[in-house]
Amino acid sequence: MKKMTEYQIVAILKEAEAGISVKELCRKYGMGNSTFYKWRDKYGVI
Repeated sequence: MKKMTEYQIVAILKEAEAGISVKELCRKYGMGNSTFYKWRDKYGVI
């Protein structure tokens, strides 16, 4: 996975908020579940 900008991270978190599953997002963007949850904790979008 390449390094994501804060803007991209927030966009991914908003996709999850819109109803796309975490599993699907992780597969789509090539990241692990733990990365998603770390981002969610840090950026607090959901």
